[in-house]
Amino acid sequence: MADEAFVTLTTNDSYAKGALVLGSSLKQHRTTRRLAVLTTPQVSDCMRKALETVFDEVLVVDVLDSGDSAHLTLMKRPELGVTLTKLHCWSLTQYSKCVFMDADTLVLANIDDLFEREELSAAPDPGWPDCFNSGVFVYRPSMETYGQLLRMAAEQGSFDGGDQGLLNTFFSSWATADIRKHLPFIYNLSSISMYSYLPAFKAFGANAKVVHFLGQIKPWNYTYDPKTKSVRGEPQDPAVSHPAFLGLWWDTFTTGALPQLQELGLVGAAPSALTLEGVSGAMSHLSLGESPTTAQPFVSSEERKERWEQGQADYMGADSFDNIKRKLDTYLQ
Repeated sequence: MADEAFVTLTTNDSYAKGALVLGSSLKQHRTTRRLAVLTTPQVSDCMRKALETVFDEVLVVDVLDSGDSAHLTLMKRPELGVTLTKLHCWSLTQYSKCVFMDADTLVLANIDDLFEREELSAAPDPGWPDCFNSGVFVYRPSMETYGQLLRMAAEQGSFDGGDQGLLNTFFSSWATADIRKHLPFIYNLSSISMYSYLPAFKAFGANAKVVHFLGQIKPWNYTYDPKTKSVRGEPQDPAVSHPAFLGLWWDTFTTGALPQLQELGLVGAAPSALTLEGVSGAMSHLSLGESPTTAQPFVSSEERKERWEQGQADYMGADSFDNIKRKLDTYLQ
């Protein structure tokens, strides 16, 4: 098992917060595999030290200034910088098999059984199920595969501008060749899908093993009150997760990552009264403590309908999961 690892990536301090929680959640659920994180020089030294308290390996990679084949590919496709950084996971040949997980995922149960799968195993993407979502996938490190991926990036680019489009093109047989490489959706439950198919989430959501916080607003952008264990001052975003999953993320942060950050002096000893703005540059936009309660303006049914049509539903307020479920239950009864 020493030659198998969970791998993630962070290109800045914001996503490093997510990586800390991901690594902590894997440890809390007693993984027997090693933990590795790829970082770029944009990750601060203090945050890198924090990552070292959770991960077995913290590896610095930089496709922007490496002088290797990735650098040469980037010169032809500069828009693929972050994508090429993620492809570095195939260069970790000290491992025979790995599971890559985006830093905005959270483990809810032991998932070591994923190592019984073969490359490339992944769950379907909710937006286009014939494509897999690249937030969680099983792969085998290989310099040959790494080189082939870089050549495809240089010659064809990515149909979605990111790693998911490139990987789906490279592993194009995923949709039809071998159903055993289709991970159950509970291994990569996207935050937006629980609202797009509520009955399925109600029936199967309790079995989720990994939740994936898609969207621009991440759990670490929220304000958390550790006294009441509640998320406050939530930004409005159509892809926010169910509040229970946000609470789990923050609970994992406070129990798994926060003690290490406090030990390193990145966070004070009294988080219940602390706002972590600008602490060492590493914890910006991450808040612990009370947030002011703001009154929600009245929204007419017509305006609410328009917001829904524009993808701006109030998922943390009037259009929350609980409210939608309550309405559905009324109709069903």
